[in-house]
Amino acid sequence: MRIADLPTPSLLLDRRRLAANLTAMRGRTVAAGVRLRPHLKTAKSAAVARLALGAAAGPIAVSTLAEAEYFAGHGFTDITLAVGIVPGKLDRAAALLGRGVRLGLLTDDPSTARAIAARGQALGVTFPVHVEIDSGGSRAGLPPGDPTLVEVARILARGPGSSHAGVLTHAGQSYRRRGATAHAEVAATERDSVVAAATLLRAAGLPCPVVNAGSTPTATFGRDWSGVDELRLGLYMFMDLDQHALGVCGVDDIALSVLASVIGHNRRAAHLLLDAGAIALSKDLSADEFRPGTGYSLVCDAAGGAPLPGLAVASVAQEHGIVPLADPALFDRLPVGARVRVLPVHACLTAAAWDHYVVVEAGEPVDRWDRCAGW
Repeated sequence: MRIADLPTPSLLLDRRRLAANLTAMRGRTVAAGVRLRPHLKTAKSAAVARLALGAAAGPIAVSTLAEAEYFAGHGFTDITLAVGIVPGKLDRAAALLGRGVRLGLLTDDPSTARAIAARGQALGVTFPVHVEIDSGGSRAGLPPGDPTLVEVARILARGPGSSHAGVLTHAGQSYRRRGATAHAEVAATERDSVVAAATLLRAAGLPCPVVNAGSTPTATFGRDWSGVDELRLGLYMFMDLDQHALGVCGVDDIALSVLASVIGHNRRAAHLLLDAGAIALSKDLSADEFRPGTGYSLVCDAAGGAPLPGLAVASVAQEHGIVPLADPALFDRLPVGARVRVLPVHACLTAAAWDHYVVVEAGEPVDRWDRCAGW
């Protein structure tokens, strides 16, 4: 099948760009002396994971138990569930341990830690659990000097249905900063926070086997990861317009795009319509903060993927993308039935609605890779 024969919309993944992004990040982590734990919450694909890791069975990170089950079914055995666990999900987690998967869990709550230890004992398993640290993003986690940190880690370490696996953080504030210097500063804060938490626990006589941190901006520009064992990140694989707006990547590094068709002209309103709307693209506008005019997606040439100057999806309905045209001559250059590619603002959300990728090389389809979904 050729690109011209694909149904629209289709989710395209450029294998050359993907491979280049994977190679670049592996090089950075090797140079930094840390282990790379790819976060597969964006890709949700065993084929992408194998490219990221080679033939290894891990380490990887995921955000849902459905992802953990999917990757376990594809032979991955070292998995961190990097979203806080609740007691009602522990039986599913235990089933994965029973299949030989080392599934690391996450909490920052003493009562949840007690529930984990008790349920693990009742089920005859030992749950390895990380304590989440807030390194400035303020989404979740304990500040590195909070005495609750020692309390939670002690509960987990005493078990017997749990063990303390270490500390984990995500510097979400990196997505609100722009440029190499700003991201290096956030990376230093991220490192210092999680290392301080590990130091506090060790001083209290508690084990802290793994110190885990990471985001795509901080892993790209961090200068010193001393004391950190693992970097956990996922957007680096695909990149997107948000990362471009933050100064993390170039447009030519974005491996993911949506193939769409022009389905209508509205000359009165001076816009054309695409068959890729909110479900195909998401409703994320985050890139506009640092790159005004990005809207919901940039519109590119269908064959080579080069941006078409001045064209962006400015608004979306469920199945419609609306592209304003400042030049009426573009109606003739992009007639109804013409095809374009649109670049995602946030690759995680754009990919979320799809069940597979159409893998392309040199602009033409070469493979189809599945994705998992659900929770």
